Amino acid sequence: MADAVERIVNLALYLAHAKDPVGLESLRRDVVGYPEGQDEAAFLRMFERDKDELRAAGFVIEADETGRYQLDAGATFVADVALSASEAAAVRAAGTAALSDVSFPFAPELRLALAKLASGLESFDVPVASRQADESPGEQADDAATLELATRNSKRVGFSYTNSLGRTAPHDVEPYGLFLRDGRWYMVGRDTDRDEPRTYTVARMNELIVNTARPKSPDFTRPENFDVSTFIRLPFQYGAHEFEAVLRFDEHASWRAAGLASDLGSLRDDGNEVLWTVTARDAGSLVRWVIENGPGIRIESPGDIATQLADTAREVALIHG
Repeated sequence: MADAVERIVNLALYLAHAKDPVGLESLRRDVVGYPEGQDEAAFLRMFERDKDELRAAGFVIEADETGRYQLDAGATFVADVALSASEAAAVRAAGTAALSDVSFPFAPELRLALAKLASGLESFDVPVASRQADESPGEQADDAATLELATRNSKRVGFSYTNSLGRTAPHDVEPYGLFLRDGRWYMVGRDTDRDEPRTYTVARMNELIVNTARPKSPDFTRPENFDVSTFIRLPFQYGAHEFEAVLRFDEHASWRAAGLASDLGSLRDDGNEVLWTVTARDAGSLVRWVIENGPGIRIESPGDIATQLADTAREVALIHG
């Protein structure tokens, strides 16, 4: 994957710096990454894939009547981005944090992008871990990368999915978009059986398969008004059964309520404390969320989930002394 990404970047840079249209022989000879001695048919297939990747990324590549290629710089590039030293440092810090997380699926692309910010950056090993999820991060990364490509190419996907109740069933989905929340990847797409958009936790997927029929043709058209951000919820808001939960932030944690609520549900002052009423769908995830974001937060209702939180806290206390 890293070799392919580097070759595509080299092709983009070569076309960007070419003053005149260039033919296939020049591209084959001068662009680093195309193997020497490669037969013409194999080169053409590789070049077509690379060209498609660049066009999908927003590069406008034109071909003249003689079969030579040129990048339309005016249509491809916007104004130059100029970063100050502190801004570049902030971007590198955020990027290195992502690279340290094995659940991040676009490490090769990010590494190349960071390399453009500062030459000579060969290692991004930093003592930071941005992964927060308790699922297998490596598998999440692989599946998220596969789903991103399927989303970009509008290809239908199939997978076996285990829901919050432990029930497993096959699903056929048109992927519309992906988002990351608290170290977990989620995919939003239209479930073809239910004919409605649904949100799936990537870590709950197994046997993910992308439709290989007509690989260069889209399987579906994403709705024009689709916005993946409208599907972003808190971890405990995904599940089969909806219920209302009330959480209490004590006096010392009340200042955190607005930030943790993320504009979801409603907040109400209760003396020096804050009550948060919010829709939930997964009791276990709600308990884990409270433990992860405590102390100073407790569940007021439902009562059985409040009891579950208290029992879990006692178990943790016994384990850790």
